[in-house]
Amino acid sequence: MRTIALLGSTGSVGLSTLDLVRRFPERFKVYGLVAGENLKRLVSQIREFAPKCVAIKNEEDVPRLRKLLGDNRVEVLCGEPGAAAVSTAHEVDIVVAAIVGGAGLLPTLAAVRAGKEVALANKEALVMAGEIFVSAAKQKGVRLLPVDSEHSAIFQCLQGNRRDEVDKLILTASGGPFLRTPLKLLNRATVAQALKHPNWKMGRKITIDSATMMNKGLEVVEARWEFDMDPGRIDVVIHPQSVVHSMVRYQDGSIIAQLGIPDMRIPIAYALTYPHRLKGGWKPLDLTQHGELNFLPVDSKRFPALRLAYAALKEGGTMSAVLNAANEVAVEAFLERKIGFRDIHRIIDKTMQGHVPRRPKQVDEILEVDRWARERASSLIH
Repeated sequence: MRTIALLGSTGSVGLSTLDLVRRFPERFKVYGLVAGENLKRLVSQIREFAPKCVAIKNEEDVPRLRKLLGDNRVEVLCGEPGAAAVSTAHEVDIVVAAIVGGAGLLPTLAAVRAGKEVALANKEALVMAGEIFVSAAKQKGVRLLPVDSEHSAIFQCLQGNRRDEVDKLILTASGGPFLRTPLKLLNRATVAQALKHPNWKMGRKITIDSATMMNKGLEVVEARWEFDMDPGRIDVVIHPQSVVHSMVRYQDGSIIAQLGIPDMRIPIAYALTYPHRLKGGWKPLDLTQHGELNFLPVDSKRFPALRLAYAALKEGGTMSAVLNAANEVAVEAFLERKIGFRDIHRIIDKTMQGHVPRRPKQVDEILEVDRWARERASSLIH
C-alpha cells in the first residue's frame, strides 16, 4: 500500500491518478489533496477518497469550502505553505506533482527536500529550477519518476542500458491541431480551434502549449535536467499518431521506442509502481488498427516556440524561468482573447530579449526573475 499526496488533484493528471486509486484500493490510498479553485470537484474527491488533509490556493475560499463540506472534518490548509505541508507530511510515501505551471515549484521542491519520492508531472519545476531541483534530489537520494508520457517513455527506453552509450533522446510531438493549417491562417487561429487537440484530452493551458509546441520546448528543458543530457543530444520529431511516445537512439544506431495508447494513466501507474507494472484493465495498443506511423521534421516557421526553448537552454541560468513565465502569461492572455495565437511566441521572445541570465543559487532568485518576466510579458500585451 502506497500513501499518496496529490498536488493538482482537480486537473487532468490529478483525475487520472485518482482513477488509479479508485481501481486499485489495495495498492494506493490518498493522504492529502492540493487543488486550485475548483472547489466542487475537490469536495467530491474528499467525499470519495477521505484524505486526512487538503490545501487550496486561496485563503478567502476556505469558508466556502468548509460550508460545502458540511460535517466533514478534513483539515483544510491554504496557499503554498499548505501545499508544502501536504507534500512533506510524514505519512506520505510518494508525491504526485501535477500542479500546472510555476505554482508547482515550491511544494514539489519541499517534497524533495523532505526526502519524498516524486512522480513528476509538473515540468515547470525543472524548467524553472532544474539545477537546484536535481541537486536537492541527489543530496536526499530521492527518485524523480517521470509522469509526462514522453519522459516516461525515455525513462522506460533507458532501462537495462548504459547511459554512456546513449547517442540521442528523441521526443515525439503530435503537431497539435495546426500541423497542416496554412501558415497565413495561424494569425487568425481561434481559442476554440487551438483547444481541439487531435489525440490527447488535457487541461486548457497544456493544450495551447501543444498547439504552439511550447510543451515540447519545456519538455526539452525538462529532459536536459531529468536525464542529465546535453541539449544538443535532445531531438524532437513530429509523430501525428501519438503512438510512439518517445525514443532513445544508442551509439550503434539502434533506436528503442516506447509505444502505447494515449492514456495518461499508463505513465502515472508506472511511476507509482516502478519497477513493476499494473494490469490496468484499459484497452491495449493494437498496431494493426493504426496503419501507418509517420515521423516528420519540425517546421521552425510553424513552431517557433521550440526554437525559443533551445535558445533558453543555450543561454542557461535563469533564462528558462523567463521562458516559462512569459509563456504562462501569453497563453493566459490568448485564452482570454487579448492577443492572437501567433502573438504568444512573439511575447515570449521579446521578454527573453530583455533579460540577462544569471546562475541562481537560491529559489528566491528564481522567483524574483519569474515575477520580473511576468511583469515584462504583461506589459507587452496590448
